[in-house]
Amino acid sequence: MVDHELKREQDYVATLYARLDALKLEAEQQLDAIRLLDVGGNHQGRSERDTFARIYEDRIVQLREVDERLAFGRLELVPDKDNPDDDGQVLRYIGRIGLRDDDLQPILLDWRVPQASAFYQATAATPLGARARRHLLSKGRSIIRIEDEIFDAALLESDSAELQGEGALLAALTAQRTGRMADIVATIQGEQDRIIRSDLKGVLVVQGGPGTGKTAVALHRAAYLLYSHRERLRNSGVLIVGPSRSFLQYIEAVLPSLGETGVVLASVGQLYPGVEASREDAPAVAALKGRPFMAGLIARAVRSRQRVPAAPQDLEVNGDRLTLDPQLVANAINRARESNKPYNEARATFVKNALAALSRQWLAQLTDAGNSMDDSDLPMLREDLRSAEDVRVALNTAWLPLTPQRLLQDLYARPQWLAELTPSWTPEQRALLRRDRDAEFTIADVPLLDEAAEHLGEYSVADAAQKREAKQQRKRDIENAERAIENMDVAGMVNAKALADNFAELGDRATTAEKAAGDRTWTYGHVVVDEAQELSPMQWKLLLRRGPLRSFTIVGDIAQAASAAASSSWKDALKPLLDGSPEGDRWRLEELTVNYRTPSQIADAAEKMAVAHGLPVTPSRAVRASEWPIEVVTDAAEAVRRNRALDTGGTLAVIVLEPQLPALAEALAGEFGTAVGVGAQGLSRDVAIITPQDAKGLEFDAVIVVDPAAIVAASERGAGALYVAMTRATQRLYLVADGELPAGL
Repeated sequence: MVDHELKREQDYVATLYARLDALKLEAEQQLDAIRLLDVGGNHQGRSERDTFARIYEDRIVQLREVDERLAFGRLELVPDKDNPDDDGQVLRYIGRIGLRDDDLQPILLDWRVPQASAFYQATAATPLGARARRHLLSKGRSIIRIEDEIFDAALLESDSAELQGEGALLAALTAQRTGRMADIVATIQGEQDRIIRSDLKGVLVVQGGPGTGKTAVALHRAAYLLYSHRERLRNSGVLIVGPSRSFLQYIEAVLPSLGETGVVLASVGQLYPGVEASREDAPAVAALKGRPFMAGLIARAVRSRQRVPAAPQDLEVNGDRLTLDPQLVANAINRARESNKPYNEARATFVKNALAALSRQWLAQLTDAGNSMDDSDLPMLREDLRSAEDVRVALNTAWLPLTPQRLLQDLYARPQWLAELTPSWTPEQRALLRRDRDAEFTIADVPLLDEAAEHLGEYSVADAAQKREAKQQRKRDIENAERAIENMDVAGMVNAKALADNFAELGDRATTAEKAAGDRTWTYGHVVVDEAQELSPMQWKLLLRRGPLRSFTIVGDIAQAASAAASSSWKDALKPLLDGSPEGDRWRLEELTVNYRTPSQIADAAEKMAVAHGLPVTPSRAVRASEWPIEVVTDAAEAVRRNRALDTGGTLAVIVLEPQLPALAEALAGEFGTAVGVGAQGLSRDVAIITPQDAKGLEFDAVIVVDPAAIVAASERGAGALYVAMTRATQRLYLVADGELPAGL
C-alpha cells in the first residue's frame, strides 16, 4: 500500500514538474523572440523590448528557484454536495508556487493563498473542510516518504485510509541541522500560521521562548506579506533585520526557496550605506551609545560646527583687500538656519547669503575708489569671490561641509569639544566615548551615523541635484511605460510603475535590495526584526526611519536579552518606535508556546537557570525529549571527542566568551585540524566555535557551552546569554565546568 501511494504521488508530482518545465521553456522561447526583435534606433522601441525581456528573465529565475520541493502537501476535502464534479475524492495539492494546466485549471495551489490555509490550520477538532492532510517529503524531484493526518474518522474505516504517520513535524524536528535553516513551510502549525497571516498594518510583537519557531514565523510572514500585498511592497520591499552576520548567513537561502526575492537582509551594523560594522563595543560603551540622549548630543554637535569668527578677517580677492566682519557671517548663518534645511543643504544658503553681502560690500568699496560700476556687475563679483582662496577658507571655517563619519570621528577624538557639548556628563561617561580618529566604527555607532545624516543632509549640491534628476527621470520612465503598455496591448497584465522599474536601457538593473543598500533614505513597506529584545533606543529610532509607516513584525524573547542596551519589557523597548505614533502606544502581542526544537530535558534545565536569575521567561511546552542527557565535563576537547564518538553526524557548536575564544580555537584546531571553524565562516565546519552573541537565532544538533559560570558573570545580562547558549541544541548539550555551575542548574 505504501509503494502504491508513493507511486501515485510521484506520478502526480511528475506532471507538476512537466508543467513547470513547459512554462520555463515557453518563457525562454518568448525571451529569445523578444531579444531578436528589430526595433531600429527608436529609443522607446528599445525600452519596450528590453522591459519585456526583463519580465521573462525574472519569470525564468522564479521558475528555476522553486524546483526543489515544488509540492509539499495535499489536502483531501469534503466533497461539495451541490457540485456534481465533487462526487469522489477531492484533492488539493499545496506547493511553493501556483500552477495551472493547459486548460487553466489549477493543479497546484500556492501555499499563501487563502484556499491553502487549511493545510496549516486544520485540526481534528476544527477540520476547516478537510478530511485529511498529507505531507510529501521529497529529495530532488522524487517523493521519498508520505505521512498522513486524518481528521475524518470515517476515512479510518474506508479503503481510502491508506496511511497514517506521526506527521512531518517531528521528522523535521529530529532531522540533523545542516547549517542552513530548513524550509519548513510544510510543518507550520496553526499557532504560527495565524501570526503569519496577521494584518500588515501596525506593530505586531511575536514573543516566544527558544525553539518555538519565531524566526521561521518571521521569514514566512515576510514571504506571505510580499505575496498578499504585492502592489504596496513591490517597489518598497521588506527589510529583515537579524542580530549578526552569522544569523544572516544561516537564513539567507530560506526566502528565495519560498519564491520571494524582494527582501533585504541586514544586521544592524549594515543599515548605514558604506559601513559594514561587525565589532561590538564594551557593554558600558554600547549602553551609553544606545541611550536616547545621544540624539540630542548629535544635534548639538552639528549645530556647534557653525562658527562666527571672533574678529574681523582680511581677505585678498584679485589684488583687492576686503574685511569680513563677524556680523556679516552671523547674519548669513541665521538666515540659513531659518530655512530649516539640514546642515549641508542649509550651507548652500549660507554661502549664497554671505557671497551676496560680500559682493555688495566689494561693489561699494570699488565705487568709492572711483570705479564705474553698478548692480549689473554683482554677478561677476560674486563669481570672483566664490573662486578666491581666502574667501573659500573663511566660509569653510565658518560652515564646513561635513559627512556623518567625520562628525562622529571628531566627536570621539576631541575630548575638549565633547566636554563643551556635555556639561552634565561625568568625566567617566566622556571617557567611554574616547577613541582615535581612525578606529573602525562599531555596531552601536551605526544609529549615531544615521542620526548625524538626518541633521547633515546631502553632502553637496551635486548630490541633491542628482536626486532631483533621478526623480524627473522616474517620471519620464512611467510615462514611457504607459505608452509601452498601450502599444503592446497588455493593459491589466502589468502596471506602469512596475514596468518602469524594468527599463534596461537606463542601465539600472539593480534589485530592490541593491537599490536600498545604497540609499540611506530608503523606506520599506514592512520591517521584520528578529532577536528584537537586544535593540537599544537609538537602534529602534534608526529602524523607525527605515519603516516610517510603523508596519513592523517584531520577534524575540525578553528573557534572552543579553545586550547592555536592551530593555526589560516590550513596553519599554517599543517606546522609541511608538513615540509620536497617531495610534499612541498601541501594539499587538502574539505568543508562541510550543517548543518544537529543544528537547524537554534541555529546555527544562535552561528555564530553571533563567528563573533562578530572575529572567522573565515565557513558559513553553517542549513536544519531545532527546535520548541524550545533559553532560557536564571538565574539558571542551573531551566533549568534542564524546560527541564525535557517537557517530551521528550533524552540526556541533562550541559556545565560548570572546576573550577565551582564540586560545580555545587554537587548542581544538591542534587536535581536530581543519574540522574546526570560527565565527560565521566556520558554520560549515564540523566544529564551529562561536560566541553567545553569534549564536543568537542559530541551532545545532549538539552544543558545548564552555564555562557557563563565566558567561553569567561577564555582564549584567550574562544569564540571558547563557540561556541563549544552552537552548541552541536540538539533540545534545555539554557543559564544560571545573567548578560550581550557575544557580538553577
